[in-house]
Amino acid sequence: MNRILLLILALVSFTLSAQNINQMDADGNRHGVWKKNFEGTKVLRYEGKFNHGKEVGTFKFYKNIENQPVLTATRTFSETSDLADVKFFSSTKHLISEGKMRGKTFVGKWVYYHNKSKVVMTEEFYDTKGKLEGLKKTYYLSGQLAKQENYNSGIVDGESKWYSESGKLLKVFNYKNGELHGPAKIYDTKGNIEQEGVYQKDRRHGIWKFYKNGKLIKEQDFTRRSKNPYKKK
Repeated sequence: MNRILLLILALVSFTLSAQNINQMDADGNRHGVWKKNFEGTKVLRYEGKFNHGKEVGTFKFYKNIENQPVLTATRTFSETSDLADVKFFSSTKHLISEGKMRGKTFVGKWVYYHNKSKVVMTEEFYDTKGKLEGLKKTYYLSGQLAKQENYNSGIVDGESKWYSESGKLLKVFNYKNGELHGPAKIYDTKGNIEQEGVYQKDRRHGIWKFYKNGKLIKEQDFTRRSKNPYKKK
């Protein structure tokens, strides 16, 4: 008798709980707990809570893998701003990246991690329009800095540097509006200069110097010559 009573209570509780899901308020706004499945399946696609049309708390989003819901992202909404803390996960439950979003736009600092690791792979920053801005850093799995570059409104601009895993400087290039432009230096793994010169609009320009074991071995002129036969010399 007790087992039957417990079964009835559990069934009633489940029914009442189901009735409180996916509800609207008097103004037609989503309110309370919402859960949605992938179309035509019983596999959960997302779950979260609304407060009269506004997302509150943490929403969870899933992938449908072999008819099973696998967590792919979480989005935690702020009560004081329109920004949300977002995390993306791999199908093996490892954290891929995390940062803030406004709607579908990346904002502020974002961190990406090496595969199946807690070691930071990339740190980058986005402006309010979702464009890369400022310094972007990329790291080896060891944690050693591999590359750093500057962005301006989503375009690489300014000085970029590359490093070996042992920390030796390998290259220093300059960019202007996404193109190689300005002084450039290339080093060997021992830190000796190998090449140096100037880029102009993505092309080598002027005198470039080439070295071996740090000693100058040749110079080459990359100055572009005009093919206009009427141009005065």
